[in-house]
Amino acid sequence: MKNLMTLISILSMALLLLGCSDSTKSPPAVSLASVDPSPFLLASEPDEVVGVIAARESAENEDAVVVVGRIGGGLNPWVDSLAAFQIVDNSLIACSDEKAEGEACSCPTPWDYCCHTDKLPNAMALVRFEDSQGKVVTEDARNLFGIKELQSVVVKGVAKRDDAGNLTIVANGMFVRD
Repeated sequence: MKNLMTLISILSMALLLLGCSDSTKSPPAVSLASVDPSPFLLASEPDEVVGVIAARESAENEDAVVVVGRIGGGLNPWVDSLAAFQIVDNSLIACSDEKAEGEACSCPTPWDYCCHTDKLPNAMALVRFEDSQGKVVTEDARNLFGIKELQSVVVKGVAKRDDAGNLTIVANGMFVRD
């Protein structure tokens, strides 16, 4: 019994000391600052718009481009916590469009173009918005722009190519069609 009381006393003291250990320090500050989307939003649709497939075929690295596409291309076309997302050429038909046309295609996530995955590799591009220091804006594109899957967007920016030929558009402007 005496050993049990000693053990309880030791544990109580340990908990008391832990509870008192410099608890006045506040946790590190988390930046809750919201990014202003207005510098990226275009009031009207730019001229000379091309689709994603045409841009992938013709745009060279560092070319100025204006590309139209629908947000999608995967189960999650978003880059979480960043102003970046995938777009797909408007010529591809989302599964929800096929349902509207009466065709038999059942898909809970029509923006992944699951009925046409064979066409996706040549019909997709990544869009990203950068700040003045060339870093991707750290605000989720869905929150920043109020956009969602399958919306048509026109992005204006600069083409970037990786070694595999994938197209990224570093956007400096966007017009939302829908």
